[in-house]
Amino acid sequence: MDARELIAKLRDKQALSPAELTWFAAGLASGAISDAQAGAFAMAAVLNGMTDPERVALTLAMRDSGDVMQWDYPAPTIDKHSTGGIGDCVSLLLAPALAALGAYVPMVSGRGLGHTGGTLDKLESIAGLKTEVSEDKFRDVVTEVGCAIVSATGAIAPADKRLYAIRDVTGTVESIDLITASILSKKLAAGLEALVLDVKCGTGAFMSTVAEAQALAQSLVKTANGAGCKTSALITDMNQPCCPSLGNALEIMEVMKALTSGEVDNDLCDLTCALGGELMVLSGMSDDIDAASWAVRDTLTDGSAAERFGQMVSALGGPKDFVDNWRDRLPAAPVVRDVTAPRSGFVAAMDGKAMGMAVVHLGGGRMKGGERIDPAVGLSNVCALGEPTGQDVLIATIHARSPEDADAAEAALLSAVSIADVAPKKSELVLEKVSV
Repeated sequence: MDARELIAKLRDKQALSPAELTWFAAGLASGAISDAQAGAFAMAAVLNGMTDPERVALTLAMRDSGDVMQWDYPAPTIDKHSTGGIGDCVSLLLAPALAALGAYVPMVSGRGLGHTGGTLDKLESIAGLKTEVSEDKFRDVVTEVGCAIVSATGAIAPADKRLYAIRDVTGTVESIDLITASILSKKLAAGLEALVLDVKCGTGAFMSTVAEAQALAQSLVKTANGAGCKTSALITDMNQPCCPSLGNALEIMEVMKALTSGEVDNDLCDLTCALGGELMVLSGMSDDIDAASWAVRDTLTDGSAAERFGQMVSALGGPKDFVDNWRDRLPAAPVVRDVTAPRSGFVAAMDGKAMGMAVVHLGGGRMKGGERIDPAVGLSNVCALGEPTGQDVLIATIHARSPEDADAAEAALLSAVSIADVAPKKSELVLEKVSV
């Protein structure tokens, strides 16, 4: 085959066959396809789109460009993926909760991207814990604990890794077809039987409108099911943080509160239960979504999810006594400052992206690839939409490395939070379900 002919066909809106896409993905992984050819392919996909069969074929081709894991467990092997938001630490609750219910959860996660935090960065705020492990270690932890949250090895979907890097520098990131293939090629390489997707929508998400979120959710669900993995998606609100903290160690604290103190009447736990219930029904673990959601909540309150979380932390190199002593095992920032509302009224809106970037500028995220992050910095006690405000009412608490950093974060925070005389209409946490 000839890469130039494949690119020309996509340019001219002629359908590419699975064999052609498999060949192209193999060339991406091996280096036989040049950067220029990969960029041209991506641009043609952005401009012309891809058909449903092409998107499925590209996803499978990129999955099969590297290792595809196989599991042989007596219970379903399942996972969840979020498209990214602020204060979103659901994975850290959901994986051990599902493991406590008997499922196996081999969760391959990512690091922070743009204004959104990364599950791996959050976990690594626990001293000694390593998320970059060998495939054998990954298997051992999943088998022993029931769940493991780790980074993808270089052998997982190498074609996607190459194409993603090229898209990032060629103005071709914004393609639902390529986003779909990128997300799913890595998830399906984990050998899943069922997958639930949390597609975020709002000021703190990459998809700001419901229409954008619907388009991505439909593409992901249709493609994953076409590739043989039972999948559905929930479109969820991200016009405010998922939990009242933004920042790596600070979000771990919110997770531990939910796991150890019974503080489960909040959006973070509600979303965990909704996604978990959906996944249990998808995988055949339950035939009643309400009962399944309550089963997930029970693991958060009876200590069984906390036990699995502690086992996972220990197995990945973290402290063996983390669940019992988490308050003493997480880093703290030297500068802690409360920020109060400038006037009376109600919290009417939040610029989630600006709030996420405030955390990045504090050092809690990366301005460029490879940068070290500060796990202790961020925001806690973040207000919620609709809350009444006044000059003594807390908007958030800033955790910073220096007073100057705190000053900049305070200015960004006050600009990001809008106060009005009338409370906004409350939005539903789950906006819509997308299934086949």
